[in-house]
Amino acid sequence: MKRLRAFLPLVILIATGIAFFVSGALDNLTPDQLINSHSQLQRAIADFPWLASMGYIGLLAIVVATGIPASVVITVAAGLLFGIWRATLLSTIGVLLGSWLLFFATRLALGNERHKAPALVERLRHGYAHHPVNYTLFLRVAPGLPWGGVTVALAWLRCSWRLFTGATAVGALVMSIIESTIGAGIRDGLARGQQHFDLVTMLFIPSILLSLGGLAILALLPLMFGHLHRPSPSSESRPD
Repeated sequence: MKRLRAFLPLVILIATGIAFFVSGALDNLTPDQLINSHSQLQRAIADFPWLASMGYIGLLAIVVATGIPASVVITVAAGLLFGIWRATLLSTIGVLLGSWLLFFATRLALGNERHKAPALVERLRHGYAHHPVNYTLFLRVAPGLPWGGVTVALAWLRCSWRLFTGATAVGALVMSIIESTIGAGIRDGLARGQQHFDLVTMLFIPSILLSLGGLAILALLPLMFGHLHRPSPSSESRPD
């Protein structure tokens, strides 16, 4: 019974994610729906600013904690509705809270026992053991890695709470700035009367162009990380 209680928070998060996904509660978060209803949503935010902010943080925290693949769209929508800097602040808080929930639920489920780690965690274990701070930061800011999967992996690797919190805050801040800037760029386009957004027209919006440049820089981080931690030729040739 004690082990079952330890798994309960993680089971609740998984069940909540499935319920959200199956219920269709996130169907209105498609880009087209958000663009079409942004005027009404902005009026609601202006009328109830604190309620809107708290509601957004709660929604994003649940999405991040349950692993629903919608956090990027939600953060871009925040840039559209709140503007860059307010959206960045709210998104960073929401991502951090959701990551804490998933991290501690996973740690509680694992307990103090050493369980056999999944293949993804085993692939990360060597780099983490040798460079825990740099490796954790890399995992948090490198694009393309599943946020929830990285959170579970760090919990499995017994990452300290302080290191996890610092790296998560940095990664959430960086990605929130980029994604909120994209949303704010769409907002600027709507203010100019633009109604249709395709890839070509979005590339000519300055703030979106800047965000894509930021993503390109982040994409280089894996190469930089591998270069910095590549063994030197002298160490490779050193006899045992």
